[in-house]
Amino acid sequence: MLSAIDHVVLAVSNLEDASQALREAGFDVVPGGRHPVGTENALVPFADGTYIEVLGFREPNASHRWWPLLQRGGGVVDICGTSDDLADDVAAFRKAGIPYSDPRELGRVRHDGHQLRFAVANPTEDIGVINFLCQDHTPRSERVPAGRPHPNGAKGLQRVLVAVPDLAKARKCYEQVLGKLGREVERRELGARGVEFAIGRQKIEYLVPTREDGEIGHWLKQRGPSVYAAMLEVEGGKPIGVVEGANGARLLAVLA
Repeated sequence: MLSAIDHVVLAVSNLEDASQALREAGFDVVPGGRHPVGTENALVPFADGTYIEVLGFREPNASHRWWPLLQRGGGVVDICGTSDDLADDVAAFRKAGIPYSDPRELGRVRHDGHQLRFAVANPTEDIGVINFLCQDHTPRSERVPAGRPHPNGAKGLQRVLVAVPDLAKARKCYEQVLGKLGREVERRELGARGVEFAIGRQKIEYLVPTREDGEIGHWLKQRGPSVYAAMLEVEGGKPIGVVEGANGARLLAVLA
């Protein structure tokens, strides 16, 4: 069952530089490890159990699903859902009309040499719009370190905003997969309206522009359907916004 948002993926041009920029923005960034597909990561773990995966490429890889998104600017590019039955969840997304890959075994060698094992499955279309899935084979606590206090007050992931030209596909997908109706939302400050779905404690918000000169309208023209921002629950600390040194990642604060 799709039970939570596991993490968001932040694709960056230079992992070391982006990690430093995130530290300067008040985040605690910890080493991650290397994947066998030519990528490596660092992690920003939160007290609510979610995290930001800061992902870089050791070498160009046009066949990797996130490489084209990095070429279009990177930043927050994808959403991972936690699954306790990957085959069942893949079947649910396919039934909802979303082309999805078969589950495949993957892993990561942590910076201390420990081998992590997990399986993933991905939408083969709408990459970065419909979430992908992860199921742990080694304990999740080994993959995701316990969240520590962040100097900027960030406590956890509250929601992810996704810009789309039409709500119909996302609405149908999540209403079928989750078995509940979405909640209508309006974002006047972004010139948008949309529909929100709760996945565990977090939410995904799909937004369509209500005016051409609005922020979501501009984003769609520049980047196409994609994640616009991650919104973080923050208590005190320094404000968070666009982290330019991390490929312009939009990490927006929601006061706790």
